[in-house]
Amino acid sequence: MSLDALRRQLAKPKTSVQLCLLGVAAGLIAAILIILFRLTIYGVQSLFLDSHDDFTQLPEHLRVSLPVVAAFLIALFAAMTGFKHYRLGIPFVIHRIKHHYGQMPIWNTANQFFGGALALISGFSVGREGPSVHMGATGASVLSERLHLPWNAARTLSGCGVAAGIAASFNTPLAAVIFVMEVVLREYKVHIFVPIMLAAVTGALATQFVFGHDTELALISVTPLSFWHYPYLVICGVILGAIAFAFNQNLMMIIRTFKPLSMFPRLMLAGLIAGLIGNLVPQAMGSGMSAITLAVTSPENIQLLTTILIAKLLATLFAIGLGIPGGLIGPVIGLGVVMGTLMSYFGQFISPDQHIAGTYSVLGMAGLLAATLHAPLAALTAVMELTASPQIIVPAMLVISTAYVTALQVFGNRSIFLQQLDFQGLAYQVSPASEVLQKVGIVEEMNEQFKLLYSDDKEQIKESLSVVNSHTPLIVFDEQNGYRLAEYDLSLMSDDSMNISYIPMHGLSSQATMSDAFDLLNDKRSGAVYVFNQKDEHHVMGVVRWDQIRQILTIRTS
Repeated sequence: MSLDALRRQLAKPKTSVQLCLLGVAAGLIAAILIILFRLTIYGVQSLFLDSHDDFTQLPEHLRVSLPVVAAFLIALFAAMTGFKHYRLGIPFVIHRIKHHYGQMPIWNTANQFFGGALALISGFSVGREGPSVHMGATGASVLSERLHLPWNAARTLSGCGVAAGIAASFNTPLAAVIFVMEVVLREYKVHIFVPIMLAAVTGALATQFVFGHDTELALISVTPLSFWHYPYLVICGVILGAIAFAFNQNLMMIIRTFKPLSMFPRLMLAGLIAGLIGNLVPQAMGSGMSAITLAVTSPENIQLLTTILIAKLLATLFAIGLGIPGGLIGPVIGLGVVMGTLMSYFGQFISPDQHIAGTYSVLGMAGLLAATLHAPLAALTAVMELTASPQIIVPAMLVISTAYVTALQVFGNRSIFLQQLDFQGLAYQVSPASEVLQKVGIVEEMNEQFKLLYSDDKEQIKESLSVVNSHTPLIVFDEQNGYRLAEYDLSLMSDDSMNISYIPMHGLSSQATMSDAFDLLNDKRSGAVYVFNQKDEHHVMGVVRWDQIRQILTIRTS
């Protein structure tokens, strides 16, 4: 199949072998980038840490200085690349997918790779999934650009890159698919679902080949809970929902408070705070594995776990709030595990002869994740995959539902990603009409039966109109007026003369979608656009009229 035939096939909003194969390719590119990212972190950390992400054995002066030096290098790299607007991670990817078909700026991604690696190497309380999602979307964007694919297919491939990024970060391909549908794209369409699913599988398999099959919660053992725990789990869900609301509110408060500061002092302040917290409570450093390990090995040490929870909470809020390039999900998982372990202290009175701390730690993670991100289904599937335990499903559903409803209805909580987008002034919503039309490539609907006349001579135009039928548009071009649609003006026709009316036409690349045509013609609710080859602006390929757009909207709505 030629590239032109491939592009025409992908312009259709349908499941196809071609789109599935491209989804696999996007997933593989994302996996390679994330494997390099993780190997960079592990390789550098191995120079000064005995165990990955464990900063407890590090000397005090290094625990203080590492985050400060890393913050300086992050700011320096951003300054060298002229990177002024610090928009990174999952919120930025959501915006780019919704309003730019997933096109990702390269320097933006370079800052995410370099800054995210430095942040994780030096012990900032951030997750690797933010950079992973960003790099996955960029890999898919580069693939789409190289092949000049229609924007509707590029948007789907960006979702594939995000899914591969999540799957490669946590080894949870199913949760990655649900996360993309629930949080990033916020829609469920079969022709989008299938390639995203294949990309997630590709990302998971590639990283399993390099790093093995272990998951973030491999250390935790899950014990089935009796029915008598369920009333207490409802209370736990309410508490987790309240904590998620408080977490989101405080994070946004820090972001707003320090907005007047320029990027350099903000990052240096973040490094200083991380260093001071790391000096006092080294278990709070890193993405969350240290906290999870301690919760598993010492669930009875309530005082230490409480100290770690407070320190980890502060470290995460200030790192993300002050602009350190990293993800939010990793620290939230660590915080949720510690919270769940603390809640198991009272649950132990219900089943004194059972070790239930591991089960409660998983449930704490699930509830906090669902309420913080507004992603209950993704949280449930993540728990199922990370624990590989069917016994966790029913109690997890109970905790997740309670935490989510409490955060949403009682406190009016919103997804932290959407709150960040609102604060940055980045749009993430599109009109229902645009959402429908974004899925249809313009080459799929354009009228290719047209006549093109390079002349402004009226007699020649009349002669051309007389020989074409009513279904064949006549496009005329001259240097002064550009491309125009010529047709008889029926309102001014007489027996003696036939007047001609001209409709100015805007041009759209063959990569565009019907949504782009809708945006150009929506104000007048009439007119037409011409479609040109993305490699040659003078090669006109077809015409799209307002009536065609209205017909698509009518059919899709019905």
